[in-house]
Amino acid sequence: MINAVYQLVAPRQLDVTYKELPLNKDTVIIRPLKMSICKADQRYYQGMRSQSILKKKLPMALIHECVAKVVYDPTGEFKPGDTVIPIPNTPTEKDDYIAENYLYTSKFRASGFDGFLQDYVGCAPDRLVKLPDCVNLTVAAFTELISVSVHAISRFERFSHKRKRRIGVWGDGNLGFITALLLNYIYPDTELYIMGTIQEKLSYFTFAKDAYHVDAIPEGFWVDHAFECVGGAGSRSAINQIIDYINPEGTISIMGVSENFVDINTRMILEKGLNMFGSSRSGRADFERTVSLLAAHPEMSHYLENIVGDEIPVSSIADIHKAFRLDYSRNFGKTVMDWNK
Repeated sequence: MINAVYQLVAPRQLDVTYKELPLNKDTVIIRPLKMSICKADQRYYQGMRSQSILKKKLPMALIHECVAKVVYDPTGEFKPGDTVIPIPNTPTEKDDYIAENYLYTSKFRASGFDGFLQDYVGCAPDRLVKLPDCVNLTVAAFTELISVSVHAISRFERFSHKRKRRIGVWGDGNLGFITALLLNYIYPDTELYIMGTIQEKLSYFTFAKDAYHVDAIPEGFWVDHAFECVGGAGSRSAINQIIDYINPEGTISIMGVSENFVDINTRMILEKGLNMFGSSRSGRADFERTVSLLAAHPEMSHYLENIVGDEIPVSSIADIHKAFRLDYSRNFGKTVMDWNK
């Protein structure tokens, strides 16, 4: 079948191209319903990646956060009309020790090949997770981002010691909000503290024990473990502040993305015996756990609705540009596109 693919060909320039979408016996055809714009999409769209990267990867369809409907499934795994979450990470091999999202051979939609900004998408059955009817579709559009936090927390469970009286989350943006919300449900007996720089955004963390401006953390404050969800230019101060406030042998999860090297206080990492680990993207197990958490705790979706900034009906390339412009102008919240193509 002929499929329309909406590709970024240069910064802030989209063109439609038509590609053959094979109806293979092992490929499920889905149609996007709602898609969410990620900061990674914006870095491509705004031309914020290096020229060498842009030259290598464009033209390419953006978007790796999506909820979709099954149109055709010759495998019998799904029924037409089933609502599914497509997994953007696409492994080409299996490793007994390395997770699929860290394998050098894995490909990632909207980074290594076309994302979900298409009329139809072909996926292997194992790249789809069925979504229960009880989960809000707008929230489901950014399941991928939620799964990134779930992945980091799953790794945290492996690496951290059992004493979890207090956990701190540095970062008051979308990633910090989602990570903190998940921690609140996974560790209900743990006191959760949020550190950020914008008081208005900190006010959204109503489920936390307390939220502090980074310049007004009370004297004597401490945490057993911490998650860094800042990224960018703020990574240095966030990580070093965590090192100052965390107890000995605590675990620090690094989640914020920084384009440049970050100077951190390695002396105190040694003296305190700290564990520090990074996380990136997610795999099928993380998507399955994410969907299970959303289904088991419907109230989570109500909290997550708070970070939906704009929901834009999209039926043309002009509408896609509008969605990206609105998203770029926001410093908090997710922009969701209702795909009416």
